[in-house]
Amino acid sequence: MEEVDRILIHSLRQTGTEIGEDVESVKQFSSELIVEAVVRCLRVIDPPLGNGLPPSLPPGMSARFRLGMSLAQACQDLGYKGEIGYQTFLYSSEPEIRSLLMFLVEKLPRASTEASDQPAGKSALLQQAIAAQIKAQLALPWVPPACRLPLLCQTQSAGVSDAFRSLALSLPPAQGLGKPPVKEVADYCRDFLPPVTAQPSQHASVPASLLERHALELSAAQEWENEWNSQGLLTRLSPEGYRSRKRARLRKRIEEQLRSASQARPSAQHAPRTGPDPDLTQLLQAFGGATPGGDVLAKGTRFTHTEKFTFTQEPEPSGQQMAVASAMPSSRQSEEALLAQQQDELQALQQQLQQLALRTEGVCGDIKQLTVSITQVSDEVKRRELGNSEKEDSVRVKKQTIDLLPDAENNLDKLQTLVESSAKRVVSLASQWEKHRAPLIEEHRRLKELCSNRELQSSRKLSEIKDLHDKIRQSADEAKKKEGLHKQLVTEFENLPKDVSRSAYTQRILEIVGNIRKQKEEITKILSDTKELQKEINSLTGKLDRTFAVTDELVFKDAKRDESVRKSYKYLAALHENCTQLIQTIEDTGTIMREIRDLEEQIETENGKKTVSNLEKILEDYKAIRQENSALAAKIREA
Repeated sequence: MEEVDRILIHSLRQTGTEIGEDVESVKQFSSELIVEAVVRCLRVIDPPLGNGLPPSLPPGMSARFRLGMSLAQACQDLGYKGEIGYQTFLYSSEPEIRSLLMFLVEKLPRASTEASDQPAGKSALLQQAIAAQIKAQLALPWVPPACRLPLLCQTQSAGVSDAFRSLALSLPPAQGLGKPPVKEVADYCRDFLPPVTAQPSQHASVPASLLERHALELSAAQEWENEWNSQGLLTRLSPEGYRSRKRARLRKRIEEQLRSASQARPSAQHAPRTGPDPDLTQLLQAFGGATPGGDVLAKGTRFTHTEKFTFTQEPEPSGQQMAVASAMPSSRQSEEALLAQQQDELQALQQQLQQLALRTEGVCGDIKQLTVSITQVSDEVKRRELGNSEKEDSVRVKKQTIDLLPDAENNLDKLQTLVESSAKRVVSLASQWEKHRAPLIEEHRRLKELCSNRELQSSRKLSEIKDLHDKIRQSADEAKKKEGLHKQLVTEFENLPKDVSRSAYTQRILEIVGNIRKQKEEITKILSDTKELQKEINSLTGKLDRTFAVTDELVFKDAKRDESVRKSYKYLAALHENCTQLIQTIEDTGTIMREIRDLEEQIETENGKKTVSNLEKILEDYKAIRQENSALAAKIREA
């Protein structure tokens, strides 16, 4: 208990409790010191709970009782399961106080437990400083704007708030392990790529953009991990192979979509077009969906040629010459006449444009009608071609039948022989097939069983791989935590005072271990001696019972014939009964001695509880309370 008390006193001194140098055990604690130690521990464990309790006993007895009840309730709120009340603090006993102080010391927060879950280094210190500042600001009560001090105006004012605007950031690409960076990309990132803080147009958008980019990277990594664990492992490919196959499938789907869109475009738009879209043509050439010539439809059709010849107009020399002659102003024409002439020419051109638009609409309608009629005609042609092919087959069969009619009997005989030979050949082929079929079926069954066994093995190996992945992930997490804990412990070790002698603590620990080992050896020796004594007692008891049984039988036989032997038999029975009573008396004596030792231990325990001194204190406190009550009653009467 001395070592336990020293550890408790050292821990209580670290919490700020003023313990004298002469105090070396919990037995020397007074009520004032117990209350101070408990309050200091409560303030360290739960500041809101301990700040409302005074660290010293008040002078009045009623206030002391109330403080004792408050301390007992606070300890119960922290989870103390032992018996506790105001008497624990005012009329304390050594075991109760020791158990309570041990509970509170175990509840004290330690720097290692707080920092074990956080990474060590500058980032951890920065996070701790931010958390402390936030806690300090949250602990301050809200004050109306008119009553705020300058400090509160800085911390509680709304200030200028910016909206959460995130912009796309351009970051250097992450390089894989063993892959050298591309020289052009590295040169661009080094020489031309602006820093992240300069890419957004507004400085307030930098944190939002960084958070958005980080969230996107985390979600992408999580999606890839889920996809790889659910689908990628089943393909039995490497991650690079799985990505390349997925990329090839996506490229193929895009190519098919572009091809279908390029084929459906001419039929959907019946208006004349001068040429395909250059962007679409280049895209189709990149994906292999267009011809090298650059035209989506490499071969012209009858309708395209018809459109070309229809909308190509012959030049009219006379009209153009007249327009040019009228457009050239002479020196004798005035500007008004020139403007009027230009207005007439513009109206004439607008009329021509309207006529061309009407003609274009009419041609578009004709094209639609012709397209519908062509589709109908093509369907009719296909249907008739199918009917003609069926009719040709039937005509061919009938012609062959008519050619065989003149010599019908010979042809029937030939047909019969041909049928019989075909049947024999079928039977022989069937027998040959059966000969080949049996080993093939056995081989198929064997291969199927082998395939099922391989599938079972692959599924088992796949499950093992998943378990290994989980174990690797857990091991990596544990390794990170242990590395952080190791760094934290190294930092704490470096911050510890170097004047403390490690050898003294080591020697004390070795002495404690040696004492425990000696006690264990003595306990083992006592147990072995007790077992040996019990065995010897049992053997002697059995020997005594057997000896008495044999002696009783021999004497009883002789007692029937001799009177003196009969008296000896009576003496033998009395001797056995007295011995039994003596053994029982010895056993009862041992039981009584054990009870005496237990009672002595209980007496020592009760003496340790200081029952007499506590009763004296209780009587004194009772007298003080009666005096306070009488004084209060006198004041009430005077009032």
